[in-house]
Amino acid sequence: MAARRTDGPVAERRHRAGAAGRAAGGQRRGPQAVSRADDAGTVHARILAAIRAIPRGQVMGYGEVAASAGLPGRARLVARLLADNDDRTLPWHRVLRSDGRIALPEGSAGWREQAQRLRAEGVQVENGRVRRARPARDLDAQIWGPA
Repeated sequence: MAARRTDGPVAERRHRAGAAGRAAGGQRRGPQAVSRADDAGTVHARILAAIRAIPRGQVMGYGEVAASAGLPGRARLVARLLADNDDRTLPWHRVLRSDGRIALPEGSAGWREQAQRLRAEGVQVENGRVRRARPARDLDAQIWGPA
């Protein structure tokens, strides 16, 4: 097996492509996790506003919250923000994994609290999972149904 080259024109193109993607607001890790156009406080405020906008008795996935905050593809950022949250008035319990499961370890105090809060709002929780209809991908699917 040939060794991968880390210099030369191929590596240079790969480096430029990655840098261009990051400059265009692509997904990053670490201290550059938020695009330069938005500062962290603004992004966090948009996510928190999206979570507060979830009506009582309804749930959303982490990715759906990110998309409604104008940050599609940033589900992990939503999860990280909720993990660091200490605001007891935030309806954090209405945010679930994309498959409807509670993201906390099964049987933990947080898992039980989230299930209890959802049930108190009339949401049916079975084995740590909320069954819900899959959202339509586009207007045609919403109007005409699955193909």
